Amino acid sequence: MKKPVYGLFLAVSLLTINGCADGGQDLDGSSEEDNAPETETETSGFPVEMTDAAGETLTIEEKPERIVSIIPSNTEIAFALGLEEEIVGVSDHANYPEEAMDKERVGGMDFNVEKIISLEPDLLLAHASALQQAEEGLEQIEEAGVHVLVVNEAASFEGAYESIEMIGKAAGAEEEASNMVTEMKKQVQDLEEQAAEINEEERKTVWMEIQPPPEIFTTGQGTFQHEMLEIINADNAAGDEEGWLPYSAEEAVSLNPDVIITTYGSYAEGDPEEEIKSRSGWSNIPAVESGEIYDVNSDLVSRPGPRLTEGAEELAELVYPDVFTE
Repeated sequence: MKKPVYGLFLAVSLLTINGCADGGQDLDGSSEEDNAPETETETSGFPVEMTDAAGETLTIEEKPERIVSIIPSNTEIAFALGLEEEIVGVSDHANYPEEAMDKERVGGMDFNVEKIISLEPDLLLAHASALQQAEEGLEQIEEAGVHVLVVNEAASFEGAYESIEMIGKAAGAEEEASNMVTEMKKQVQDLEEQAAEINEEERKTVWMEIQPPPEIFTTGQGTFQHEMLEIINADNAAGDEEGWLPYSAEEAVSLNPDVIITTYGSYAEGDPEEEIKSRSGWSNIPAVESGEIYDVNSDLVSRPGPRLTEGAEELAELVYPDVFTE
């Protein structure tokens, strides 16, 4: 059994969301409800109390008006929840949606504490994956009066749903978060229903290549990629393993996959398909013989957030075009 490796790909993933009741009206046409004072709790559900992924209990008295996100996945979720106006700062590596590129940058894994505090946020969206190395900086930000929400490190669709709901609750977008999760679950269910048409003889084995030679990496159980392959009724070539794994070229060849999916085409030099075809000893692999070698956007299949279902749909169409392509 190979030893799973998480640290390297953590860095990669970091580099790389009132109705009115009928009633009597005053002479000016307004109702008693129109003139009645509204409390913050009545209009927005605040204050809210919640426990984050660090085990800390937060009580947020009012809906945050200024939000800083220090990891791309949280940024993507927040934008999808409709919080574009509230977001005032993002990490250097935030690349989606396009509007995120116009926000103030607050650093990468080593975020700029002073810059964050200067933006006067009400809420900071942090992440459990970087908690240990970021603890001191987060404490400084918290001491400055900012609510720090540590979002869970998701490696499954259920974990991603939890992240979305956590951010939605803290930011006053709980209904939007619930709707988003419901829609994602429906999309997954639709894929599973289509995949049920694939019988055992038609199932394909897929090699997911996350990093090319000289250090080849793939993914086993406990990753989004593995779960996506399960959803579309395909076999993960490294499915007996756990986590993010190093493989030798010879070991990869021995798995004899029907399809090869790479996730590094956007940042690696050269064409992944041509590089794989030219590898010594790979020419007899079914995927190479049939030309079923494809590259997908890494963010779609590894970043917790609403685009995970888009990643699963893309894998489905590439692996089983006759079943999933209209």
